[in-house]
Amino acid sequence: MTEATYYSWQHRLSVWLLRLGAGLVLFFLLLPIAIVIPLSFNAEPFFTFTEGMLRLDPAAYSLEWYRTIADSAKWKLAIRNSFLIGLCATFIATTLGTLAAVGLASSTMPWRRAITALLLSPMIVPLIIVAAGMFFFYTRFNLVASFWGIVIAHAALGVPFVIITVTATLSQFDQSLYRAGLSMGASPFKVFCTVIVPLIRPGVISGALFAFGISFDEVIVVLFLAGPDQITIPRQMFSGLREQINPTILAVATLLIVFSVTLLATLEVLRRRMPK
Repeated sequence: MTEATYYSWQHRLSVWLLRLGAGLVLFFLLLPIAIVIPLSFNAEPFFTFTEGMLRLDPAAYSLEWYRTIADSAKWKLAIRNSFLIGLCATFIATTLGTLAAVGLASSTMPWRRAITALLLSPMIVPLIIVAAGMFFFYTRFNLVASFWGIVIAHAALGVPFVIITVTATLSQFDQSLYRAGLSMGASPFKVFCTVIVPLIRPGVISGALFAFGISFDEVIVVLFLAGPDQITIPRQMFSGLREQINPTILAVATLLIVFSVTLLATLEVLRRRMPK
């Protein structure tokens, strides 16, 4: 934050207090991460720092819990399901969300506000209510404890985030380009594929990453709808906290932190590439 030359001492004090407050909030948010990561390398099956770890003794650190993840059939199944369900849900959510955003961006769209509110409702309504509603709805179609039932549920949760990101990109889109494509004889679908999609690609990719992150991190809907074969990483972590607590959960949490940071870095790169 740049200080103006005409700032009085009260203004400068306010700026420094704001910086101090922001720093304290950031420290409070990052402190759990700073604790989880080193504890995942604990050689002992504890959730606390041992004397050896505090002395930085190499013997007190180990990769045992990461090897446990690699050797465990349950964790392998959870990782495979999380990525497979996440990718399928992301594809569906990105496709439907992009088409919905393009339609809602049109000024001729009837009931635009009502439809937008309806499509964004999954991110507003508490997840426990959404999960309970999906459970009773899925029982009519035998989708409970099925792979595609989880995929559809996660896709429904990801669509609002795709709509928001793509809509933000479309707000800067020059509609005259669309009309120019139609005037040159191209069909609306061809103009959409060759003109609109390339220009809004950063927003679409950002929405897809958000949808994947939502699916990858979701646990409440999975607890309601998933069967033994659809166990995901968050559900396995939840089960581990209830049944057998050991630093394996911390190792998984560390891997998820690295994965989340990678997603955020990718989103930031895409944001900077979006037209101003």
